[in-house]
Amino acid sequence: MILGLPIGFTAPWVLAALALLPILWLILRAIPPAPIRRRFPGVVLLLGLSDDDTVTDRTPWWLLLLRMLALAAVIIGLAGPLLNPEKSQGGKGPLLIAMDASWASAADWEARRTMVSALLEEAARDGRAVSLQRLNDPQELRFLPADSWASRLAGVLPQPWAATPDQMSALARATDGQRFDTIWLSDGVARDGRDTLLDALQAAGSVRVVQTGQGALGLKPSTFEDGKVLLTATRSESALARDITVQAIGQDPGGAERVLATLPMTFEAGENEATNALSLPAELRARISRFEVQGLRSAGAVTLSDDSLRRREVALIAGREDREGLQLLSPLHYLRQALVENADVLEGALTDLLPANPDVIVLADVAVLSEGEEAAVLDWLDKGGLLLRFAGPRLAASEISRTEEDPLLPVRLRAGGRSVGGAMSWGEPKSLAPFPEDSPFFGLEVPEEVTVTAQVMAQPDPTLASRVIASLSDGTPLVTRKQIGQGQVVLVHVTANAEWSGLPLSGLFVQMLERLAVLSSTAADLQDRMAGTIWQPLKVLDGFGRLEDGQSLPGVPGENLLSGAISRDLRPGLYRDGDRLLALNVLDAETTLAPARWPLSVPVEGLRGAVSKDLSGYLLAAALILLAADVLASLAVSGRLWGARAAAVLALAVLMPTPQAQAQSNDPLIREMVLAHVLTGNRTVDDTARAGLHGLTETLFFRTSVEPGPPASVDLERDELAFYPILYWPITPDQPSPSREAYARLNDYLRSGGMILFDTRDADVARFGAASPNGRKLQSLAAGLDIPPLDPLPADHVLTRTFYLLQDFPGRYDSRDVWVEAAPPDAELIEGMPFRNLNDGVTPVVIGGNDWAAAWAMDERGNALFPVGRGRAGERQRELAYRFGVNLVMHVLTGNYKSDQVHVPALLDRLGQ
Repeated sequence: MILGLPIGFTAPWVLAALALLPILWLILRAIPPAPIRRRFPGVVLLLGLSDDDTVTDRTPWWLLLLRMLALAAVIIGLAGPLLNPEKSQGGKGPLLIAMDASWASAADWEARRTMVSALLEEAARDGRAVSLQRLNDPQELRFLPADSWASRLAGVLPQPWAATPDQMSALARATDGQRFDTIWLSDGVARDGRDTLLDALQAAGSVRVVQTGQGALGLKPSTFEDGKVLLTATRSESALARDITVQAIGQDPGGAERVLATLPMTFEAGENEATNALSLPAELRARISRFEVQGLRSAGAVTLSDDSLRRREVALIAGREDREGLQLLSPLHYLRQALVENADVLEGALTDLLPANPDVIVLADVAVLSEGEEAAVLDWLDKGGLLLRFAGPRLAASEISRTEEDPLLPVRLRAGGRSVGGAMSWGEPKSLAPFPEDSPFFGLEVPEEVTVTAQVMAQPDPTLASRVIASLSDGTPLVTRKQIGQGQVVLVHVTANAEWSGLPLSGLFVQMLERLAVLSSTAADLQDRMAGTIWQPLKVLDGFGRLEDGQSLPGVPGENLLSGAISRDLRPGLYRDGDRLLALNVLDAETTLAPARWPLSVPVEGLRGAVSKDLSGYLLAAALILLAADVLASLAVSGRLWGARAAAVLALAVLMPTPQAQAQSNDPLIREMVLAHVLTGNRTVDDTARAGLHGLTETLFFRTSVEPGPPASVDLERDELAFYPILYWPITPDQPSPSREAYARLNDYLRSGGMILFDTRDADVARFGAASPNGRKLQSLAAGLDIPPLDPLPADHVLTRTFYLLQDFPGRYDSRDVWVEAAPPDAELIEGMPFRNLNDGVTPVVIGGNDWAAAWAMDERGNALFPVGRGRAGERQRELAYRFGVNLVMHVLTGNYKSDQVHVPALLDRLGQ
């Protein structure tokens, strides 16, 4: 602190130079000895005359002051002035900055990152080595110079999961025997395993904790009770009352995402939970995709909705009415019991229920439908409905689907049925066989007590095996299914009541209905229903609660989805299995948030509101401004200011380029060659592509005789493509498809000898293919192009030797999956020749996913913009990427020149063969 101001210095000894300012003042104010004065009568003739150019006999005081201020600014700037300097916390050894970095830290993440940046600057000034660790994603405990962490800080982001006890224990073991101080940025929530890590860190040195007093706030999964959506919010700090607003977000009828409803909630003082109910119409409730706390950026403040809020409408239709007093024998009794908790049940005539467009129609022992009903049901099925049919005496006695397959049945049926003691009878009731892997029931446990005493039999048919999804122990079909348009028909070959089997009396009955997507929400035995299923992530949450595409992630077994803790391998988000959608949220119904409590030996402080700011640059800039003002003032005092200004204006006029010259330099017609990339609409991807082509241009300029001009950005809808021999086209999932006119120009470009390098940039995830969003987008974009048959790039393709001899074609990722035009069928290897005689033309497309532009990218000073691999191996990979780019351009410009047999001796010599 200086004079009570929050200013300090990193090199205060430089301020000693301020003592020299009085000496400078004396030197500049010094006056030479006075001249000898002689009287001369002729001077009288000069009296009254004035001189336009006057020169003062000494430096004006204000000019002296200006110069001394400039010098003082330089001296103070070199002393390293700091605004709001932090008090030294002691310790000069290594420093560990530990961050919980969980979803509970996301709300004030910018403030946390600002504080970490200030800590790194402070450590750099003190010469301390630093290790930056996210406890929920720990890395090797390495202490590096503080400056090396500053460039990585932008990529340090919160994750939607918290550190596990195992991760904390592993970090505790890594600290054994080391000495360092620790600053722990806590998320304020109590975590298991934290005490073990704290003990290890205290054994290594001093520990300080940074923690806000606001605590964490989150939403538990929504539930549906009594026709309302029930929401519960929880928090860790409960001292004060707090009001929040929860937003229900989903798509409106036009497909745009918007807030569909809001729900106020109040935490009373001393209460950790707040609950409120939201009443919405079924149609609006089905549109909700997530609930989130307004104004809070955190994955814990978001709860995703799934099928549990969209209760399916199920229409129940029986072939016979319930008999009074015999409800247990009713064909619909067990179905009602299974559906009433998890679906909206509709009952009535089929023609009355179809206009309501139910999700599922259940026909219990209904044999024959009228022609009008059949047509209406087929139309409903074609739009995605599910028709679930149960057999019974009426269906067994009817002649339906005997000689030819009925449109509303999945298989043909035999006359009569099969029962214990009948003409086609078993010796004893049959049990169910285990469900096959291709069945939607796979993984469900078959109870031993479930037996079947009668059923309708399916006629043997070539398609029968593919339509059976459940069977009895002797192999006879129990459940069959077939597709009709976007919908499906399922037939259960036994009754929906307990007349023919014990299936409706078992829990397996409800599980099978759920697997068939008849039920919309999960029940208490969901763990059993998830067995044997694989769920594909659709959308996953990041630490800030934003949804990201998750379809490139591997599928998750159903058992892990329910029992596994949130982690890098099991991220919160939406998961799909067939028609079922399940939300995995950060908080579950049993989650309780408790505030973190620290021992008295550990000092706890809040996030710093004001951080140190280096003022050196400002003072040095002020010194330059003062020196420039000194120059102008000196010219003004000497009377030469106007002449200097005229000279400066003339110099600027000479140096400024003329509009004609500038326009001429932008004209692509006068350039020899220009590399170009296709604009995708994603600024980051487009900037990377341009930087990559700039790097490839520089490489071509210095290594080959090709001298391209600056790279160009191409808009397919407006720009002429004929100027560019090669187009680099990076693929993004959301880029728009070209218009018909653009596709016509692209096809003309390919037919006239141009080449397009398609880069899906996903080789590290999908190994190039439709398993990623980029791969699927490439398939969509390429559908309108006249592309010849493609093959993986063969080892003797001319691209492997146009300039460099290559066998690998890496970019930022290293994948061998590169596709080019297929060789002609008659291309054979001639005896004695190492290469086939391939097609003479240039391959019009090259497709891969190695993100070549990121590997080529360099700035104006020639520095690489993106890391490639690690160490020397990474630099070798970057070099191979440049070589592939050179080969690609040389192939476009020279065709298959290097495939001529005249080059074979030289190539064999280079290959050492």
